[in-house]
Amino acid sequence: MEERGEEEAGASAYLVPGLERGLRILTEFSAREPVLGAPELSRRIGIPRTTTFRLLQTLESLGFLERVNGDRQFQLGVAVLRLGFEYLSSLELTDLGTPVLERLRDTTGLSAHLLIRDGRDVVFVAKAQTREPMFSSVKVNVGTRLPGHATVHGQVLMGDLTLAELRALYPEKQFERYTDRTPATLADLYARVRESAEHGFALSEASFETGISVVSAPVRDQSGRIVAAITVTVPRSNIGGEAERAPLVSAVCGAALDLSTRLNYRPGPNDPTALLASHRRAVPAA
Repeated sequence: MEERGEEEAGASAYLVPGLERGLRILTEFSAREPVLGAPELSRRIGIPRTTTFRLLQTLESLGFLERVNGDRQFQLGVAVLRLGFEYLSSLELTDLGTPVLERLRDTTGLSAHLLIRDGRDVVFVAKAQTREPMFSSVKVNVGTRLPGHATVHGQVLMGDLTLAELRALYPEKQFERYTDRTPATLADLYARVRESAEHGFALSEASFETGISVVSAPVRDQSGRIVAAITVTVPRSNIGGEAERAPLVSAVCGAALDLSTRLNYRPGPNDPTALLASHRRAVPAA
């Protein structure tokens, strides 16, 4: 134990406080809070305003932040986007996933997306936008983040987590709710996660956003671990009856299995996603 303590102390001695604080500032900006001011950032990070302002000026000079609202507040700059897109383009997952998404889009006529989980958020990392003009109003950009607990995407991506791991991720007693269908507690969320894992997919009909329905299925890597989710977006509050629902679920599961196979995953005989993809299992009721 003494050795480990010394190692940790030694490692912390190499941390650069200014860099750490600057990176923490960048992570405070999100789709829900794209614009923040120095006083609020100072409060959140717990450092003096003068220090915060110097960090903001440094980040601004490097292009990671830019001023808005009469120079009183800041938003992320183009340097952040450049880093993000260069990172995403280097991922094998997105390279392999793009043609799979395009085929899924062409098969279904719907926009298809690839998502990963980043802590408590889901992040859209690739897309194939539908060419159908009647569906063009539904657009999600690469880099968009959504709350994992409130979306079926997140519930699919959490399919490997144990109850203890989920509790560590969500220690609060009550969750933020977006609609009356959002899980309110850890027990609610865990039940949804287990249900989607057992079914091999998840389906949402306007449960996160009015007028939007989605079908999501997990993508697994060589180890069998869930590393992403593939989804299609239906621009209405319901997907339809069994005749419409079943082929859509099968198509999404087929695309997820295709990408998983490209990542060297080999499904077992009882893999529910693979069974749905091959039409060897009836689509469970929503």
